[in-house]
Amino acid sequence: MHPADFYTGIVADLYGPLKAHSQDPEPYADFIHQVGMPALELGCGDGEPLIELRRRGLDVDGVDSSGDMLERLRRRADVQGIAVTVFQQRMEALDLPRRYRAVFLAGPTFTLLPDDATALAALRGIRAHLAEGGTALVPLFTPEPTPAEQLGRVRTASAPDGAELRVSVVDERRDETARTQTTLLRYERHLGSDSTVEERPWTMHWYSGEQFEELALRAGLVVTTVTDTDGKPTPADASGVLHFRLQVG
Repeated sequence: MHPADFYTGIVADLYGPLKAHSQDPEPYADFIHQVGMPALELGCGDGEPLIELRRRGLDVDGVDSSGDMLERLRRRADVQGIAVTVFQQRMEALDLPRRYRAVFLAGPTFTLLPDDATALAALRGIRAHLAEGGTALVPLFTPEPTPAEQLGRVRTASAPDGAELRVSVVDERRDETARTQTTLLRYERHLGSDSTVEERPWTMHWYSGEQFEELALRAGLVVTTVTDTDGKPTPADASGVLHFRLQVG
């Protein structure tokens, strides 16, 4: 399975009930107000924070590689009476009908691109879709290995139809040279005698601040600021989630 197809099928079905928290829309609303509209959310998934941003009247489109997640987004938006414009495309192969003042990822979804070549293609796509004077916001982090005591530990939730949903980490491999961590996840859905069980590899690929800035330059972008999640300036090699802002170089 291609890494871009991870959030499909049973993973998309279990994503909402099993996710640990909702995405805070405030940092992205603030970003859009600062740099202008229209805006584009890359990796919009099932609609957080895109639907809330649209509820506030912001001109925001979305793009995601998973048709299953986008279908969930459309259903949620329809129930709430909110109009959305979304496209099913991979981040590294963007071809959208307009350009944007603001392009952003809500969380470090960029780390799901499996290697530097794919990341470079995505950054070139971002550059091609930035309007004159536009800004991109890319959150990044370096994943920590899953603690040994959490291997095999099962998280559970209930589906609306009463099915028991489970997810657990089966195995994990980390390659410091390639800067990848691949976690084998087991997804389960049980309702009476009907059970679905599937294991999928979830790969994250990380960068030092210097490595990311070099990729951005190769794509024709320059990093203008690096902040923490509270918007405070921070070194590009600091720990935790860092927000990189980029503009056309």
